[in-house]
Amino acid sequence: MKRSLKETLIRIVILFIGLTIAHLGVTLFLLANLGADPFNVFVQGIFKTLKGAVNWSFITHGNTHVVICFLIIIALLFIDRSYIKIGTVLCMIFGGPIIDFFTAILTAPFENVNSLAVKIIVNGLGCVILAFGMTIVMKSDAGTGPNDLVSIVLADKLKKNFGVIRIIVDVSFVVIGFILGGSFGIGTLICAFLVGPVANIFLPFNEKWIKNLLHKLI
Repeated sequence: MKRSLKETLIRIVILFIGLTIAHLGVTLFLLANLGADPFNVFVQGIFKTLKGAVNWSFITHGNTHVVICFLIIIALLFIDRSYIKIGTVLCMIFGGPIIDFFTAILTAPFENVNSLAVKIIVNGLGCVILAFGMTIVMKSDAGTGPNDLVSIVLADKLKKNFGVIRIIVDVSFVVIGFILGGSFGIGTLICAFLVGPVANIFLPFNEKWIKNLLHKLI
């Protein structure tokens, strides 16, 4: 069923709310400095492998990240193009600037934090906030980040629990990335095993309020 312009815009606004919340979580995760998130361990591994093979100056971690995301989108176009929406592209464009915005605000309070216990708490809090925002993005049904789409598509196609599939995908990213030279820490493992189950908790709640909101506004 084709959506009206009004409904599309409302869904995009909801997506941006979720995207902002999710990247606040990512920022906390990064400031805890206990290891990259699973997808970026994978990206880091690919990046190091490419740099080891060809020493081209234009190959950077950021460029590698963008290329991998585009390759995921292309692969999904062949599997089921209905999953690729405008929000997928928006997540790629605006995710970085949102992280930069929160980093500028939150770096000072965290720069002198040396306690491992505090860092683990911040890391875990970041994962919970990430899961909450991510599920808002998912239930906006306007698109989601390319790496998140891998879990969504697999869960749908295999008819399996999203939280379980998310753990499998994240652990796979970590293992492949580590084999290729990516580095990770305890924060990576927390993220790999926490985000999926927590997302499962938030999914019904976010689906309900978004559905009610769309019913009232459209």
